[in-house]
Amino acid sequence: MPCTDAIVIGAGPVGLFQVFQLGLQGLRVHVIDALPHPGGQCAELYGDKPLYDIPGIKACTGHELVQRLRAQIEPFAPTFHLGEQVSTLQAQPEGGFLVGTAQGTQLQARTVFIASGVGAFVPRTLKLPGLEAYEGGQLRYRLDEGTHLAGQRVVVHGGDEPAVQQAIACATAPEALRPARTTLQHRRDVFDAPPALLGQLQALRAAGRIEVAIGVASGIVEEQGRLAALELTTPEGTPLRLPLDLLLVRLGLVPRLGPIAEWGLQLERKQLVVDPATLATSTPGIHAVGDAITYPGKRKLILSGFHEATLAAFGAAEWLAGHKLPLEYTTSSERLQKLLGVAGN
Repeated sequence: MPCTDAIVIGAGPVGLFQVFQLGLQGLRVHVIDALPHPGGQCAELYGDKPLYDIPGIKACTGHELVQRLRAQIEPFAPTFHLGEQVSTLQAQPEGGFLVGTAQGTQLQARTVFIASGVGAFVPRTLKLPGLEAYEGGQLRYRLDEGTHLAGQRVVVHGGDEPAVQQAIACATAPEALRPARTTLQHRRDVFDAPPALLGQLQALRAAGRIEVAIGVASGIVEEQGRLAALELTTPEGTPLRLPLDLLLVRLGLVPRLGPIAEWGLQLERKQLVVDPATLATSTPGIHAVGDAITYPGKRKLILSGFHEATLAAFGAAEWLAGHKLPLEYTTSSERLQKLLGVAGN
């Protein structure tokens, strides 16, 4: 079982900066996030939108900020466990913590940092009787790289940018990998996506590469233990069956606090209560930062999260050491410069 100094739960901007601050303390870090890529809410909700309140940067998009933060932590080589949701967190009798994910990963750490934001971002599900049984098979909320699409009738359900992007990706895949039919299904023939994507969608529709099915999904059709079709009700009230081999649901993401509420940590209105001086939770050795926490004067800003990550790293390092640590500066500390890989520059 891998053993490390610290585990950071959440790979959003604050979680990534937490890795940097822990690296300056000489602590090895593993990072766990439910999404298949770093960035959290910043990448999912503000990926292409400008941010104007990041110190020293006049403006950058959410994706650009995440790229900068990832580059900043490269010297510390953190280990990422992406697409995994933490399910258990247990204090060990001999000290430290055992962290487990729903996907079966088990990690042991001396200290834990919760940077989960408003919760783990998980796909918004399509709720139809009997549909859940096909999840991971004919029903997918995320596509694995090796998912076989060639020759299949693929239905993409959704009306926002993720659904439009997915339909375009299917229709423009190399011929050997392309579905036999790509259908974009939505309750109305209006899609919320950037103009460039909508233009590409229209061109593919005109070329017959993407079909569009309009109606409210009301049920499923099963044949010989397989998902055979999606039942729709058109705007005119007419029932319609949409045959399929694979259903890709793209309804966006929703944050869920999840198992954190069951870990015995003090909560106030579904937020973790911390000491603002050290960002320690009610359990020694567990710290929390960012939008997951509350304390007097708390502000839900990325800038505030960066400050919290700094104090949390110092708090944890001193808790592990058992004594106060000296304050060092990256401009003058040879130790820090060596950790950053810039010694002698």
